[in-house]
Parts: sequence; structure tokens; C-alpha cells
Amino acid sequence: MSGSAAQHGLVLGVDSGGSGIRVALASAGEGDGGGPPSARDPARASWIRTSAEPAVTGARGIDARSLLGHVLPAARDLLRAAGAERCEAVCVGASGMSTLGADLRAALPGALREALGARRLALASDAVTAYAGALGQRPGAVVAAGTGIVALGTDLSPAGGWRRADGWGHLLGDCGSGAWIGRAGLEAALRAHDGRAGGSAALLERLEAAFGPAAGLPGHLYPRADRPAVLASFAPEVARCAATDDVAAGILRSAARHIAEAAAAVFPHAPEDLATEPAAHQVALTGGLFGIGEPLLAPVLRELHEQLPDARPTVAAGGPLDGALCVAAALLTDTLLLPADGSLLQVVC
Repeated sequence: MSGSAAQHGLVLGVDSGGSGIRVALASAGEGDGGGPPSARDPARASWIRTSAEPAVTGARGIDARSLLGHVLPAARDLLRAAGAERCEAVCVGASGMSTLGADLRAALPGALREALGARRLALASDAVTAYAGALGQRPGAVVAAGTGIVALGTDLSPAGGWRRADGWGHLLGDCGSGAWIGRAGLEAALRAHDGRAGGSAALLERLEAAFGPAAGLPGHLYPRADRPAVLASFAPEVARCAATDDVAAGILRSAARHIAEAAAAVFPHAPEDLATEPAAHQVALTGGLFGIGEPLLAPVLRELHEQLPDARPTVAAGGPLDGALCVAAALLTDTLLLPADGSLLQVVC
């Protein structure tokens, strides 16, 4: 990015989650339709900085000082490489922003304005940046699934706002997620170990290959602070067994039903009194869980067809970092269409 690009207004996107923090810089004038280019474009790798260390979460939720300690050095480095002194707009997307973001909302606006010169700022849940990365600023629904799962939908109307489903964590929800699939697979393996109905010898074999003797699994799992991630690590094993194991295939069919139910719960439907037939809204799937491929994707698409026959499934255009850049560019150009609220997407300056 040259100094001339900086004159068109530089925007910064931040994606903060449990696996680390990514920061990207773009010109608001680049890309199709005036939006920023995709952060996933290999040609843009030099304009992204990544830290594998996540922000600290403490008594006040996500620690703002910890997040800024990663973001500000990365942002300054990117600005130096761009030959610029400031960026005009920033969007910070963070996992837990809606429930654990009090410290971020208090500290980030002043810190980013002072350090980077940013005059526009949005603080967003990672569900919102996942939505924006997948669909941009179009109405529809997005299911973001990895270790956990959350669905978000909007018709873009001020009255409609956002509709959210699940995202309640592995103890209370996240149905169909990586942790859910992994737990169900491990349960089926332990049923086989015990000789109970509903067990899977194939999954028991995979359990022992991954974790050692089945009897030792509780001692390995329960003391871990990262239990959801450990559970989710077994989801690919369930997928590998699904072609030849009915129990594993049944787990994925159940997961697909839960995923489609979440999408249906947030999908924006046209008003019944609408005189003309509207174009079908899109529903996109995004997140690492869908990387396990056809064993899950095929039943998910079947369930979406059954539960949302009027929807148009589509491939996600990008991820949460792309979404953060999209929101930041829209802020700068006064073209933000995504609903703002005090929890999921807050425009603070």
C-alpha cells in the first residue's frame, strides 16, 4: 500500500478470539464497491499482523490493556509500512464482546483515537464480524461454527435489528458445534467401552488413539481449562468414521439439524403482506468446523433445504477479519447498513 492509498483513508480491522489476535490495514477506497480487499487475499499477507496469544480475560471481562498491547504495536508497524501516520477508522471484533466487553468499551475509544488518530470506531461481537465477512452488508443469516456455534441474522431494517441464536457455550448450548460433535462422539465411544447400547467401536478405537485408554479420559479431560477445545478436537475423528459407522453418521446428522435450526431461528422472512416476491435471502456457513467437509456439509445442506426452503445457501465470502475491515470502511464512508446496538455492534465515535 502506497502513500497515495493512504490519502483515500486507511482503515484498521481487528479480529480477537480464543486462538489469538489478527490486525489488518486497508484503504477504504480499494476493492469492489468501495469496500476493502479481502484479508484472505495472499497478496495482502504483508498487511496483516498475527499474534497466537489471545487477550487476557479477567474479573472485568476481556482486559483492554492486554488487547491494546497486541493491537497497537501491530497497527503502528502496518502504518509505518504504508508510509502513513494515522488510520481513519477502526473496527475491533472480539469474541465475548457482548458479554465480556465492558473494559473494552471503556478504554478502547480513547486509546485508539490517541495512538492511531482514528476518528471513527466500532466495537463488535465476533458474530457480527463473521456476518460481515461472510455476507457483507446484505440481509440474510450466517452460522459461524468452530469449537462453539452462533447464528446471526438481519433484514437490515432499523426495527428488525439483529436476531441471534445459540452461542451459549458448551455446557448450555453450542448445539451442533465442534465441541458438541466431539462430546457426542466420545460418549458413543465410552458406551462401546462399557458395552451399552448406542456405542461405536470405531469411535472407541479413535478415542484410544487420540487420548489413550478410555478409562483415563475423565482424568485427562475434566481438569482442563480448555475442555471445549479438547472436545472439539475429536469432531474430525467423528467425521472420518461417518462413512462406515452408523453412529458417527447419526451424530453428524443430528449436528446438521441443530445447525439448520439455529439458521432458521435468525433468518429474516419477508412480511406476509408483501405484494411482490422478494429475492431469496442468503444463508452462509463460516468457521473452522465446516472444514471437516462433506460428511457434515451434505447433511447440513439437506437440513437447510428442509427447514429454510426459501433461503439461498451461499459460500462465505470471507472471515471475521474481512468483516472487521468491511465495517471499518463503511464507518469511514458513512455507508454502514448493519444494525448498530449497544451489545453486538456499537459505533462509539
